[in-house]
Amino acid sequence: MSPSSPVMDLDELRDALDGVLVRPSSPGWDAARAAWQLAVDQRPAAVVRAASVRDVVTTVEAAARLGLRVAPQATGHNAAPLGPLDRTILLRTSAMRGVTIDAERQIARVEAGALWADVTAAASAHGLTGLAGSAPDVGVVGYTLGGGLSWFARLHGLAANHVLSADIVTADGELRTIDARRDAPLFWAIRGGGGSFGVVTALEFRLFPITQVHAGMLLWPIERAAEVLGAWWEWTRSAPETVTSLGRLLRLPPIPQIPEPLRGRSFVAVEAACLLDPAAADLLLAPLRALGPELDTVRPTPITELGALHMDPQEPTPVTGDGLQLAGFPPAALEALLRVAGPRADVPLLTIELRHLGGALAPGRPGGGAVSGMDAEIAVFSAGITPDADAVAAVHAALDEVSAGLAPWKAETAYRNFTERSGPRFDRLETHIRLQRIKAAYDPTDLIHANHSVTPAG
Repeated sequence: MSPSSPVMDLDELRDALDGVLVRPSSPGWDAARAAWQLAVDQRPAAVVRAASVRDVVTTVEAAARLGLRVAPQATGHNAAPLGPLDRTILLRTSAMRGVTIDAERQIARVEAGALWADVTAAASAHGLTGLAGSAPDVGVVGYTLGGGLSWFARLHGLAANHVLSADIVTADGELRTIDARRDAPLFWAIRGGGGSFGVVTALEFRLFPITQVHAGMLLWPIERAAEVLGAWWEWTRSAPETVTSLGRLLRLPPIPQIPEPLRGRSFVAVEAACLLDPAAADLLLAPLRALGPELDTVRPTPITELGALHMDPQEPTPVTGDGLQLAGFPPAALEALLRVAGPRADVPLLTIELRHLGGALAPGRPGGGAVSGMDAEIAVFSAGITPDADAVAAVHAALDEVSAGLAPWKAETAYRNFTERSGPRFDRLETHIRLQRIKAAYDPTDLIHANHSVTPAG
């Protein structure tokens, strides 16, 4: 996999690649450096659009010789925590989208740039699915390295817990296949610890025999937020692990992409995915339906349509968000949230969502990785559209208000994939120290740069 001769400058790196190297003076520079999260202005020293694993090895080895760093990125959905990218090669893996399904063993093998839409389409042809998140265009690898919170999380836990092996290029330029036996410390670290430990070029993970789910959204006018969210949270107290749900405040913009009856309006919503037969799901949802939703889309849903449930944008978007976890959600917490973001508040936030955790998400899963669960009752994520600097400032102020309002109930740890700014430590102290030691063993010079980077132990 090593290049045939040492790369001494960026011109030689360009000539050694199967893919493309783009520099600030090159045509197409702005497109090459852009993240999905368009509000983030990425300015690396150069961009490599990798076409092969050999390109990844070549880029890592070249960066080491040139005194640069390497930041792997498939889509850039959570690009903000990367921070400044000066003296960094942005290694785009989006062209490496191969997906192979072993239907008999119920395993998927995906390349570094594969999206969840790629996996869902390939696996569903065999009556299988993976633990995808709410957005089909999110990269599988980045999502999984950060933990991976799916619509089936309360029954099956984090996606990271179901990784069987990974191909990874470490800072020394070596391509390794790692699993519970080979480079076990490194395998432990990448499962929930993020992308700081090497460039993952492929993952293998378990699939599940799911073809249909009873899923959808219930919508009420936002003026009923206190009543609906209170009833939803009480309902979750007895909901089985076969149900994953969230409560949500939505302020929809007046844009053509939104259906006309909803356009420009504000709602309180409950979204749910139930691995139950239709009769059992309808019985379970009856208390919520008794509240008389204005819109009810809950129905038997093919797994290939589940990605539309959360209404995430399907193209790069200028959006700014942040998250936190709550150790509990008593009535006082709901009151505090509604004071800063409820019906009477004027906030520039498109969404504030409360994801119900518990079940198989409880931490300490045997055989799990660095993050084997979520030690909280709710994962909060809030975001707003930010086309310019003024909008970014306004959304940051609103995010701060939400965080401050919920401060008395914050959990001790956060969730990497929902955290776009600094916040609580992601891992328990002993876990963080262990991650730093593994980083020092495999990347002592901190060559590999990821969002929410783990730095080598001193």
